[in-house]
Amino acid sequence: MDWKQAWSTTTTTTNTALDALAPTCAPFAARWDREAERRAQLRTPENLKALMAAQREHNSARSTAAMARNQRSAARKASTNPLSATRRAARTADKAARQHHSQARSVLKAARKNYPATLAARAVHAHAAHTVPGALTSWLMSETTHALTLWPASVSAGLIGLNVAGLWLGRRQPSVRLDDGMSAEERRLASRLDPSFWVQNADARGLSGTVPTPAKLTPAGLVSHVRLDGRWTPKTFRAKADEIRALLGARTGLHMEITSGSHGDRATITLRTRSAADGIDLNGWEPGAPWGIDTITGEPVMVPLGRRMLIAGTSGSGKSWSTRALLAEGAEPMDHRLIVIDPKRVEALNWEHRARTAISPEDVLEVTDELVAEMHERLELIPRGQDVIQISAERPRLTVFVDEGAEVISMARKTRVKGTKDEPGDPDWSRIMENLSTLARMARAAEIILIWATQKPTMDAKGGIDPQISAQITYRAALALSTSAESRVVFGEDATERGWHAHELPMPGVAMLRSGPRTKPHPIMTRAFSPADVIALPARPIWHREPSTPAVSPLHLVKETPTPASNRDRVLDAVQDGARTLRDITDRTGINKGTVSREIKALMATGALRKSDDGMVLPGQEAA
Repeated sequence: MDWKQAWSTTTTTTNTALDALAPTCAPFAARWDREAERRAQLRTPENLKALMAAQREHNSARSTAAMARNQRSAARKASTNPLSATRRAARTADKAARQHHSQARSVLKAARKNYPATLAARAVHAHAAHTVPGALTSWLMSETTHALTLWPASVSAGLIGLNVAGLWLGRRQPSVRLDDGMSAEERRLASRLDPSFWVQNADARGLSGTVPTPAKLTPAGLVSHVRLDGRWTPKTFRAKADEIRALLGARTGLHMEITSGSHGDRATITLRTRSAADGIDLNGWEPGAPWGIDTITGEPVMVPLGRRMLIAGTSGSGKSWSTRALLAEGAEPMDHRLIVIDPKRVEALNWEHRARTAISPEDVLEVTDELVAEMHERLELIPRGQDVIQISAERPRLTVFVDEGAEVISMARKTRVKGTKDEPGDPDWSRIMENLSTLARMARAAEIILIWATQKPTMDAKGGIDPQISAQITYRAALALSTSAESRVVFGEDATERGWHAHELPMPGVAMLRSGPRTKPHPIMTRAFSPADVIALPARPIWHREPSTPAVSPLHLVKETPTPASNRDRVLDAVQDGARTLRDITDRTGINKGTVSREIKALMATGALRKSDDGMVLPGQEAA
């Protein structure tokens, strides 16, 4: 390396170091310049005249006060009588002169404040206060030790040098090197995040005492770390978001995040001018595909099977499209089955070939009853020393997807119709939520996994989240929400403080996921999966609970237990045994009314049953 290259390298290194120090000294230089400008503006001819008049008046009052003090002393010496006329007159004159002197001194003080000395003159006076004693001390110590003692003078000179260097560095314009890959908008924003521009314009926006670092371009956009003085905290700085946006001249639609920095006196501004997920195809689904892409790091985001999950998102946020990839994964392996509970019916229709669906209250109650019974049976089969049951094709993992939670809660609050002589009445609908709460609390070990989706993530009377279910959720995802209160319900009370601002997410298809491995509130671009894509998926086995047969001990001979009859066979047997009304069939079979009605319709379609003119249910071969 020749001397030119060495000189260039040294110059570059020096400039880089000076650029790094400039933001630290910028507040000092800015305060210095503001104070110097303030003093310069006050040094007007009118204020100078007022100061000169106040000085003359003060000099005159001081001379008068001295004269009155001397006359009072002379009067005391001339007479020992304190009540004599001479002493009383001298005392009165002295008091009046002192009062006048005090008033003139106050006027002079105000005039000096209105016509201050220049800041440079003040600096000279301040440095002279330590330079002269420092030099004298060095001389005296040198005389004593017969050697030149420099440290007192050098300390004084160092203080002067620090003052000058601080001003020079603070006023220095850092050489901001903008990445060639920046767009025009990013270049403009980066120039406004430059410390020199920020410090010069921060006062007008009420942001004095804050200094940013030069903006850094990341895959997620521009990032700048802001140093805060003693008047600021990250929380108060975040509250100035509108002023910060105005200072930067950022467009209203640009997503801006203000979070706590690495230290208590630091904050971080992130301008989402781009996404790390740009250019990645997230349409469709295939087994093992990630749920989405982290828009900041570009890393794939996986949601493992077997996790209880809450998914929230307002209407139009893309909740259904984003959730379908999870459901497709939950029905794909041969040791997995999917159950979709959808009172709104729309989503359930898409999954009829891959999942058991429940739409009506009767269907929902029936499937939740079966799930609870399956859970208890599986829990009894877990061997000692294991936490969960081993899944297989015979006992698959059951993923129960509830869409929409608010409608299911409302369904469970449905008024129960009392039975009559001819009609059995409604079952206890509240058992729906009792069953789902039981599954949330106890069914993980039985590999029955609940995924709860809602547009209304609140816990009030009209909300879409049950408190008991919410307490058991380990994975929490949210697309765009309506309010910060909803973000706190989904992500916890510390959501706002820690940056989980789902209410600020763009729509559609952008989510946040809070779970064990994901502790940072990074937006996620989720996979889009249309209804047509779901319908095109191959069919999968549909789960129905089969009543278990009691285990047979090899030490005992027992009669072979016949296979339990299905609900349809039980309904047919009841009619053949003489049951003619819905109420009679329900009482004899013990099956709920909705299931009995559905099985009767199915048997009538096959010709096994029919109805007479008076509404009685008859076997198919009987005459009317």
